[in-house]
Amino acid sequence: MNMKGDTIVLYPAMGSGHLVSMVELGKLILTHHPSLSITILILSPPNNNQQHTPSTTTTTATAFSHDATSQYITDVSSAMPSITFHNIPLPPIPATVPPHLHTLELSHLGNQHVHRALRSFSKTTNLRAVILDFFNFKTIQFTLDIPTFFYYTSGVSTLAVLLNFPTLHKNTTKPIKDLHMHLQIPGLPPMPTDDFPDNSKDPENPIYHVTLELAKTMRNSFGIIANTFDAIEEKAIKAITEGLCVPDGNTPPLFCIGPLISTTYGGDEKGCLSWLDSQPSQSVVLLCFGSMGRFSRTQLSEIAHGLERSEQRFLWVVRTESGRGDSEEEEPSLDELLPEGFLERTKEKGMVVRDWAPQGAILSHNSVGGFVTHCGWNSVLEAVCEGVPMVAWPLYAEQKLNRVIMVQEMKVALAVNESKDGLVSSTELGDRVRELMDSDRGKEIRQRIFKMKMSAVEARSEGGSSPNALNRLAHLWNTNVMI
Repeated sequence: MNMKGDTIVLYPAMGSGHLVSMVELGKLILTHHPSLSITILILSPPNNNQQHTPSTTTTTATAFSHDATSQYITDVSSAMPSITFHNIPLPPIPATVPPHLHTLELSHLGNQHVHRALRSFSKTTNLRAVILDFFNFKTIQFTLDIPTFFYYTSGVSTLAVLLNFPTLHKNTTKPIKDLHMHLQIPGLPPMPTDDFPDNSKDPENPIYHVTLELAKTMRNSFGIIANTFDAIEEKAIKAITEGLCVPDGNTPPLFCIGPLISTTYGGDEKGCLSWLDSQPSQSVVLLCFGSMGRFSRTQLSEIAHGLERSEQRFLWVVRTESGRGDSEEEEPSLDELLPEGFLERTKEKGMVVRDWAPQGAILSHNSVGGFVTHCGWNSVLEAVCEGVPMVAWPLYAEQKLNRVIMVQEMKVALAVNESKDGLVSSTELGDRVRELMDSDRGKEIRQRIFKMKMSAVEARSEGGSSPNALNRLAHLWNTNVMI
């Protein structure tokens, strides 16, 4: 008699954001299908290799260098014993690999260890599926014919662009970087080629061919799990499921299980929430740009003057280009970074903190009425789920494409306009913040995103579209066993 249990293996890419999102997916699966077990593979950087070996079946929080992430893993392990963590040790990255390829290279370096781990797991459990972060797409060659799915952590609209990319590559006579036009991709508003990620516009850039390989690999997977829901991306979802984005190939099944919001980890040592307690309802604009959203002193100065110009209350999370820990020199203080007298002039209506703040908890606070965001998808979903209208200021990756969707399709944000050198002026920022918080157009956006908030609640509720998608996925896991 076979008494082995059923296990789903999740494999996030390197970085706390990827890890947390994948852990939350595992928690969601267990909430609806508690008979399953979840094993999460964790890429361990070289400086942890002395502590853990490939034979280790589970890891503890000591495998992580960031205290907040460590505490998060510890809390998950305690609260949900059905989730275990397995370390994937990594050698140092070769010096010849450029920094922008490190995430992909780390995944590649870990593939043999993943292969061995899956073979070991298969002796003690029924491996029903492997779910890969899309950055780990090359690992699909090492998954032992186990049904392999992808978890796409951005929106389905950018997924439509990605799945269409091989078709675009085949049909265009010039590189995307030279087109300077709007492309009509099924399910989307006209997408400016200038807003495509820079690395994916030039065939001479290695990332272009990585993107092409990724798209082809995802086309041929067992399915794609996306963190979104019908009410915010209905047209794009419909276009993908009807096969319109892949006219020359296979379209995998799409499972929209969102909105899946990562649990806030880390405390509020800087007192953001207590400060918000003293502010009027929906009066504060949050400015927060993700863990990689760092600005020059020139841009910080423009932001500061723009906030003064807007005359709105604000909570601003500041990260500088130097970043913490990049040198042994002491970092400049906020007084040194920002215009002279700014903190003193704005102390009655503004709060500025360094490096990190509990964004999810802040967005859910009654005093917050607007959000200047880098258009990272997790941040967009958090704002939608809390009904907070946005000013869209994309910085990197697919975020400019997200801005097009947020402004033109979802209509929940105002766009800032950058100069040719990428600088956003104080006038531009100040005008957009004031428009969001104090204009008829801002009120329309607020009403629209409040309706989306209600739709998000409906999507996640029992019988909603997201649990239904998860049930369809679980049915596939139960019927597509290949080992």
